[in-house]
Amino acid sequence: MPEICTCGTELPPDARFCHKCGKPQREEPVADALSREGQPPVVPAAAAVVAPPVPLSFRNPVALRVGLLASALLCLTMMIPGVNYASVVWWLAAGYFSVWIYKRRTGQPLTVRGGAHMGWITGVLSCVLLTVLSALIMAAIQQAGGLGALKNQFHDLAIDQKTVDEAVKRLQNPLDIVTSLAETFLLMLFFCAAGGAIGAKILNKD
Repeated sequence: MPEICTCGTELPPDARFCHKCGKPQREEPVADALSREGQPPVVPAAAAVVAPPVPLSFRNPVALRVGLLASALLCLTMMIPGVNYASVVWWLAAGYFSVWIYKRRTGQPLTVRGGAHMGWITGVLSCVLLTVLSALIMAAIQQAGGLGALKNQFHDLAIDQKTVDEAVKRLQNPLDIVTSLAETFLLMLFFCAAGGAIGAKILNKD
């Protein structure tokens, strides 16, 4: 029996379309496949990209702020009479403190090498602050009448005369001042870096 379209037209055998009205006579799987191919491919959601940690340097704003905080506390501690004699302890503590603060602010644990680098940054900033403070103290001494007036003030305070003479003698020689500052700075850098390395080693065990 010949096939007839809904429009009443008699269709030839195996006709896919009505030659009169154009109506399709059967489903077209190929057309469905082509329509699916025309759709944009489904792209899986990209995995969250974890930013690499910022290297420890003076361009790292967190490391710079932490180093300034630790170095300011160190310089204030070293200016306290009687406490400044244990300088090595405070240098180690400053390095340790800087690593502890950096880990708390960033959540990033530091390796022993990274801790030493953080302590070294603290030591460098401490050297800069001590240099500025030393320059201000020398300027204040000059405005107060020079080393002679300072010596008389120490004498009035009943401080050991031999200690006063040695201090004034060192202040009168610029080379001694530079040498003393250089020795202090080298020791400070070493012990601050050592304190940072110790801090990283201990804090990574937590």
